[in-house]
Amino acid sequence: MCSLLLLTLLICGFRVSLAQQIITLDSAQVTKIWSQAAHSAFTDLARYKNNFYCAFREGDSHVSGSNSGKIRIIRSKDGKEWESVSLMEIAGLDLRDAKLSITPQNRIMVTMAGAVFQDGLVKELYPFVAFSDKSGLRFSAPEKAVLDPAIVPTQDWIWRVTWHKGIGYGIDYQLKENGKNRSILPKDAWLAYVLKTTDGRHFDRVALLDIEDLPNEATIRFDKNDRMYVLVRREAKDLMGVMAESAFPYQDWQYHKLDFRLGGPNFLFLDDSRLVIGSRRFVVDDVFTGLMVTDLQGKVLKTIKLPSGGDNSYPGMLIYDKKLWVSYYSSHEGKTSIYLTQVPLDQLLK
Repeated sequence: MCSLLLLTLLICGFRVSLAQQIITLDSAQVTKIWSQAAHSAFTDLARYKNNFYCAFREGDSHVSGSNSGKIRIIRSKDGKEWESVSLMEIAGLDLRDAKLSITPQNRIMVTMAGAVFQDGLVKELYPFVAFSDKSGLRFSAPEKAVLDPAIVPTQDWIWRVTWHKGIGYGIDYQLKENGKNRSILPKDAWLAYVLKTTDGRHFDRVALLDIEDLPNEATIRFDKNDRMYVLVRREAKDLMGVMAESAFPYQDWQYHKLDFRLGGPNFLFLDDSRLVIGSRRFVVDDVFTGLMVTDLQGKVLKTIKLPSGGDNSYPGMLIYDKKLWVSYYSSHEGKTSIYLTQVPLDQLLK
């Protein structure tokens, strides 16, 4: 009887400890930094020449029926006062999901998609890039990226580029087939290619990832031994994300199925054995923007819930001044707006 009681207490205590790993960040620690458009969403964050840069899409809704999404880039010295430095648009195209990186030539590179939607489906989809001048105050007009003919470009989206040792790597997710009922699409209707570039404009094939069931949004990072890690969202069957990893030259891959869904996935290395993943989190009937501390295969050790709800997620993340800086969008206060927070690294690592 005593052994049974002890076992019960241990199990209950374990459940409590797990529950305590979901930490809710106080709303006072979050700042709304932009809210001018009807719908502001899909952020990224970078630091360039002692300024923070935040990029996001402005439109009339999550998916604009008028195909009129624009890319806004703002900057700030301290993360409090922000100014607009660029507004990119192309007539007839919905520009989406701008991602920022710093090229070896020390320019800000902006990766984005140009899409045409009809009846809620993508009819045209192209990867675009733009670049800042050396002041970071002026940006070139978006231009189509040139993709390796070996992948037979059709409808393509290079969702993010990560530079490593002079080479930019990104995942091109390619829509071979599309449809509103994704559950009946073939498991290879969407493909995920690893591409590389040296100039930010021309991309060559590296590998085709063996991930089924509509792989799409993906982020690449590297450890100190040049090993590539790729966090990939999936949009069919069980919907669980995947972490893929490979050593140079990135031809032989290992895959780790996650036990949670992703939405706008981003991640950084905290140390040699831990990552911080930023993503939309689906927990029972709650959908929020979360930061998950995980091991290298994506096993969740701790979750920090950011003030968020409704249409939300797509965090930009960087580490600066012993803090994790996070931009994201959310509609928990009504209109979708852009938010910024800082989480001390010791809070993530303890």
